[in-house]
Amino acid sequence: MISTKNFTSLPNRNSLQSICKAISVLDAIICPEWEYRYYSYNSKWGEGEEYCEMRYGSGDLMNILFLENNCVINGFAHEFQHNQKSDLTKNLPEIYNDFIFGEPVASFGTTFCLWTNQTGNWETGIIEDYNDNSEELLSVFDNTPQTYIDWATEYFEDSYKETGIPLETVTKIYQGQILTKEMVLSIVDEIEDWQLLEDDLKEIDYEYDFK
Repeated sequence: MISTKNFTSLPNRNSLQSICKAISVLDAIICPEWEYRYYSYNSKWGEGEEYCEMRYGSGDLMNILFLENNCVINGFAHEFQHNQKSDLTKNLPEIYNDFIFGEPVASFGTTFCLWTNQTGNWETGIIEDYNDNSEELLSVFDNTPQTYIDWATEYFEDSYKETGIPLETVTKIYQGQILTKEMVLSIVDEIEDWQLLEDDLKEIDYEYDFK
């Protein structure tokens, strides 16, 4: 399992970005109400910056910043505040400072942090206590569509078709295939506001064709 103790299987920056977009597309389909989603993605976060957020009502959060060739992950698990942020961000490259030490991350808090270095490999700061819940929060990034299905089946309960969330469709979205109405309607029985979904897909920057 991926964690701050074992992050060798954490996907590289580009693959992680693709996964973040895919799970945000799936959340947008299953849960039209943005405030109740778990994953969301903003491809227009800032100039040369894209942003993925995971938020959970219990207070756990994950914030991911994608720069052109770099990436940083900030995690906050409210019941696992065992390490100092100054240690967790030890040797953090300066390009991430505004994000990690600015808002909204500064107010959210940090219980784990990972970033890509100049060679594209993942790094962490100093971690005294690996009991940081990173394994649970990072588990969706194993690049396995079934992992998302298993999680969403429990989290969203009856928001999808009675037959369940289809692996074939989720796999296509993970692969970045153009989203069609048929694919959407294989997940949910209906979409009340197709324009709202289109707006979400534009924000995510995910290609679709609903003609």
